[in-house]
Amino acid sequence: MAQLFQRQYIRFAIAAVIYILVVIWIGNFWFLLGLGVVYDVHISKKVNWTFWKKRNQKNSSLVEWIDALIFAVVAVTLINIFLFQNYRIPTGSMEKTLLIGDHLFVSKLAYGPRMPNTPVAFPFTQHTMPILKTKSWSDIIHWPYKRLKGLGRVKNTDPIVFNFPAGDTVVVEEQTVSYYEIVRRAAEDLMQRDMSLSKTLPHPKAYYTSLARKDVRERFHIIYRPVDRRDNYVKRCIGIPGDTITIRSADVFVNSKLFPKYPTQQLNYVVATNGTTINPKAFERMGIYRSDQNMLSGSAYLLPLTKANAEAISKFTNVSEVTPMIYKAGESQPDIFPNNPSYRWNEDNFGPLWIPVRGATVKLDTSNLCLYNRIIDVYENNELRVEGSTIYINNKPATSYTFKMNYYFMMGDNRHNSLDSRYWGFVPEDHIVGKPKFIWLSLDKEATGLRKIRFNRMFMGIR
Repeated sequence: MAQLFQRQYIRFAIAAVIYILVVIWIGNFWFLLGLGVVYDVHISKKVNWTFWKKRNQKNSSLVEWIDALIFAVVAVTLINIFLFQNYRIPTGSMEKTLLIGDHLFVSKLAYGPRMPNTPVAFPFTQHTMPILKTKSWSDIIHWPYKRLKGLGRVKNTDPIVFNFPAGDTVVVEEQTVSYYEIVRRAAEDLMQRDMSLSKTLPHPKAYYTSLARKDVRERFHIIYRPVDRRDNYVKRCIGIPGDTITIRSADVFVNSKLFPKYPTQQLNYVVATNGTTINPKAFERMGIYRSDQNMLSGSAYLLPLTKANAEAISKFTNVSEVTPMIYKAGESQPDIFPNNPSYRWNEDNFGPLWIPVRGATVKLDTSNLCLYNRIIDVYENNELRVEGSTIYINNKPATSYTFKMNYYFMMGDNRHNSLDSRYWGFVPEDHIVGKPKFIWLSLDKEATGLRKIRFNRMFMGIR
């Protein structure tokens, strides 16, 4: 009996030390009250914390299964919050670095685990309940942003998993398109309608944006998602706080230095032939999906290609020309950040754009507010409005702004097939989820049987 009593105290001491270290790591010392629970579980045993099963007697197989299931759910949930999480690649925005169907081991410790904003949620769901298609979290408890100490910091070139910054407001009927892009398109349609009737624009752009926003909210079901319930994206970090990003003819420069080019990086190319088609087996050997093989005409393809694939295809006997599809400088794309005609940027010619750093102050006026309005209004929760040429922040006239968070600039390696910071701007630090370390499973969507499993990619490190 004495040995049993001694073992109980040893187990309690070990559990208490681990619990205290975790509380120190979290930094909220109110959790020290939980030591009473740890003591009761190991020593006093006044409360049956596993109330679904009986103490000191045999339980049914069903109860034992329920007990094991509850333990597994709690353990995996804690692992997902503090240690690592699985993430599946759903799109080709990072090809050929990461492929559709890759399952990633994402380390939360790399940059420090982030405490959940909405801790009350159905386990293992991001934002939607399976089958029921309703939201999977509750707003009963909402914690502010807090990141625990990690093993390092975000660096240029790091692949990063993060919450989609423009995913705060969602059109339920069109979740694959940003709400803000839907509003912009609707406003553009209204502007074009008025231009066709009067040949001039009778109202300012803000008028059409307001009308479009009202129309979208009347026609669709709109929901809000907190930061930790927004869709997870994976991209490469191009710029960290304080960097200046410039893109010229699809080449990326960070602080005037050429950003490294990866062998797996892709651009869209037009491949012209002599009128004959290219053997599908050749595309298969190069890892070019059937869904990426777009015919422009009977003698030309539009293909996302790595530099090596483009050079290999150019040597095919029936190929006459292989040309990258690159926008010209000054050729404006309206869906490119900051979505303002004064900034004639496109996905291949962009910037220079400075990335905000916590504590830095910028001068504000109506010409550059479009670069920072979402940071001020949404990410850092200020009340922002503009009257004439005067900017008001929290009802006070403002000619400058000091940033409260660090920000990052992310891009996909599949440069012409990636919705990234070129389209929706900066990624706030509180949206960073973790760093993918390796691929633990890879499934080819276009294969069948055992060929569906890409064994050569399993446990491959991510660079």
